[in-house]
Amino acid sequence: MKHLISLYDLTLEDFEEIFNLSERLKKEVKAGIQHHLLNGKTLGMIFTKSSTRTRVSFEVGMYQLGGYPLFLSSNDIQLGRGETIYDTAQVLSRFIDGIMIRTFDHKDVEDLAKYGNIPVINGLTDLMHPCQILADLFTVYEKKGTLKGLKMAYVGDGNNVANSLLHGCAKVGMDIAVAAPKGYECDKEIIVQAKEAAKLSGCEIILTEDPNEAVKNADVIYTDTWVSMGQEAEKEKRTKIFMPYQVNKELFSLAKEDAIFLHCLPAYRGYEVTEEIIDGPQSAIFDEAENRMHVQKAIMALLMAEK
Repeated sequence: MKHLISLYDLTLEDFEEIFNLSERLKKEVKAGIQHHLLNGKTLGMIFTKSSTRTRVSFEVGMYQLGGYPLFLSSNDIQLGRGETIYDTAQVLSRFIDGIMIRTFDHKDVEDLAKYGNIPVINGLTDLMHPCQILADLFTVYEKKGTLKGLKMAYVGDGNNVANSLLHGCAKVGMDIAVAAPKGYECDKEIIVQAKEAAKLSGCEIILTEDPNEAVKNADVIYTDTWVSMGQEAEKEKRTKIFMPYQVNKELFSLAKEDAIFLHCLPAYRGYEVTEEIIDGPQSAIFDEAENRMHVQKAIMALLMAEK
């Protein structure tokens, strides 16, 4: 594993290695044990999209690993003023030890990895959100003790989160059902890739417009905001289309009794999910958010530590 760009690039062994190290680092930090695996290393964090969880989890995580997190907004670097990805990648490779980028265009992440000489981590693009889904799957593993054979139900917009969930679940052998309205389905190429991976891992992929079908007998129910950054002008239209996909008590009752609820946050209570679900006893959203840091620490350590 040279970079973390797409979960489709990872093997099952990569997932296991990330989760095992995440578990170890989480236990150590809870016990007050220092683990400066990246002592003297610097991570450049490029943000062209604002964030709460991504910035704080990477910044604090890098500090706990003994390294230095360098925040770079689009206003701080020449990339936001027309410098090429090639030049940016070449220059940063001379200064720092790794790059995390949270941006719009997925190709920017691919090009940074292509033209630079240091590890690149995809912190989010409009197409994928691999770090989030690794934290999600790690959270499910903590709660359920396994992943293979479980059923994940994703209800709502077929966005970057849903795309990476397809990749992740297919790789680890977890059944996944995605319910999205017509015109808001997951990326077609990612669906093809996920189905290929599912054949190898032996899991089932269900793509439907019916949220009831998706949620039936699910072990995990997942949703995300209906209006992502850059889609604010579509809020009224999207709200009408997605309201039948709201995760509420009635929909949740179709899942298994011990099902858990996940949401990558930020959440808009009363829209994609009701308060009684997101704030209820089966919600694991804050464990999920915390695990962003532990899993990303594992990713950074595996990519940037001395071999």
